[in-house]
Amino acid sequence: MYDNWLSRRDMLKSVSSGFGYLAFAGLSSMAAGAGPADPPLAPKAPHFPARANRVIFLCMNGAPSHVDTFDYKPELASADGKASARPGRIPGAKLMGSLWKFQQRGQSGLWVSDLFPEVARHADELCVIRGMQTDLPAHPEAYLMLHTGSSQFIRPSLGAWTLYGLGTESDDLPGFIALKPTGRNGGAQNYGSAFLPAACQATRIGNEGQPVAQARIGNIKNPRLDANAQRLQLDLIQAMNGDLIERERVHPGVEGIIQSYELAFRMQGKLPGVMDIAGESAATKDLYGLNDPATADFGRQCLLARRFVEAGVRFVELTHGDWDQHRGLKAGHSRNARAVDRPIAGLLTDLRARGLLDQTLVIWGGEFGRTPHGQNADGRDHNNKGFCVWLAGGGVKRGIAHGQTDELGYEAVENPMHIHDLHATILYLLGLDHEHLTYRYAGRDMRLTDVKGVVHKAILA
Repeated sequence: MYDNWLSRRDMLKSVSSGFGYLAFAGLSSMAAGAGPADPPLAPKAPHFPARANRVIFLCMNGAPSHVDTFDYKPELASADGKASARPGRIPGAKLMGSLWKFQQRGQSGLWVSDLFPEVARHADELCVIRGMQTDLPAHPEAYLMLHTGSSQFIRPSLGAWTLYGLGTESDDLPGFIALKPTGRNGGAQNYGSAFLPAACQATRIGNEGQPVAQARIGNIKNPRLDANAQRLQLDLIQAMNGDLIERERVHPGVEGIIQSYELAFRMQGKLPGVMDIAGESAATKDLYGLNDPATADFGRQCLLARRFVEAGVRFVELTHGDWDQHRGLKAGHSRNARAVDRPIAGLLTDLRARGLLDQTLVIWGGEFGRTPHGQNADGRDHNNKGFCVWLAGGGVKRGIAHGQTDELGYEAVENPMHIHDLHATILYLLGLDHEHLTYRYAGRDMRLTDVKGVVHKAILA
């Protein structure tokens, strides 16, 4: 008996070295309630017919200025240099017109600034929400609210709720991937699963500040054993885990390990191929701007996002920043827009050409907007009362602007959309009722939108 246990122990050590990092890089222990016979990522029917079945979230960390991008304010240009009636934290602040020219684009006539000349070519695909609001004008709280619906408590992310509600379309890939997520403003909470099954959290690929071309999943290959030998090891470990669950009936940690080890094993054969873009044509690489140092990194993120959703990944988040220009707005926003404009336009073009855009909801935006008045001569302060995001594909109306801020861009005054409303509307597009997508925790049925949230059906196609 003792010798048999020693051999099993040695096998466990080998398994740990071969699968450990991969299994726990975003897929470890599930929460109670889902056992091996009830995998948490199994495909699930939506509550009603979905308009989209996957999401690509283009997260602009640091808060782009709405009045310099997608919310044209001619009155602000006329008032440039005048004292602000609402200076906020900056006594004596003066209004500052946009530093970029706006033009009406496409047949829809949507106003888009010259910061985004390539995205502007897709104006007729965009649904620009100009009346966004969030609770607080502070990055950590607003960033968490954008991602989880709460700035006070540890809550599951939008991606985790999506995966929990719909499951995944691929048995061999994570259902939720976060490319180069920021370690700031809440860090892992922004792509975590909190009290949902841990398999619903994102698998992180890359880190903020590191070129995505250098991003790797650790231990994606076992240097000592082939797939058949690994399968034998895994069968042994899973049998032992199964015996433990049979004895104890409920063991969430072990249940999670069973699922995560299985997915980790399958990912070895699938993920490297999906991340290998060598087979993409020169035209496609050029479309995403991979040949330009200024656009290559975010371009690769966008190309990987297309490859991930094409392979069945449910939710992909890309992160770019820092857009927090309290000074140096001209240089900072120009540099940031230059880095993402062509890649985003390439993504929209590629998704459409492949017949993926209609079923893929693309979301662009940051945690809040910026003030119409200036700061430090060439900058803008935080503004949580009015800002922009835009959606494309995935069942939204095309070439429209929904909501409006006041004549200077301080505050949403027409069809305001709170973050809770945005989340409710995103879930609705995915065929999920935000009031019924719940999880029992701490004695109550929790949901992404808490006790709030209104679906803005005016933007639905």
